[in-house]
Amino acid sequence: QVQLVESGGGLVQAGGSLRLSCAASGRTFSGYAMGWFRQAPGKEREFVAGISWSGGSTNHADSAKGRFTISRDNAKNTVYLEMNSLKPEDTAVYYCAAGKGPYSSGSVTSYAYWGQGTQVTVSS
Repeated sequence: QVQLVESGGGLVQAGGSLRLSCAASGRTFSGYAMGWFRQAPGKEREFVAGISWSGGSTNHADSAKGRFTISRDNAKNTVYLEMNSLKPEDTAVYYCAAGKGPYSSGSVTSYAYWGQGTQVTVSS
């Protein structure tokens, strides 16, 4: 069993920044891809960013490119999402997910474990 605990969410004004963290435990963290997803009220969960087992490969949704950056520290069993130039449409619950394999994907079905989520609210 894998436990994922997100932190760092909160209320921020448009144009501001937040850094989300996700601490993992329960299996070899460094062997698996990690991802961030988000879900706004009334909408489906959507992919934000993913990172491979080593951190050598990342992918970001078009909505996140140029503003968000995913990274990981395998020594700390932690994955991060740095979010800059936040917009009101970024408001959502952000979820950390642990992949089924070493390389990331934009599909929810490629992830085996999920955190409880952290709320991000961007005011205009």
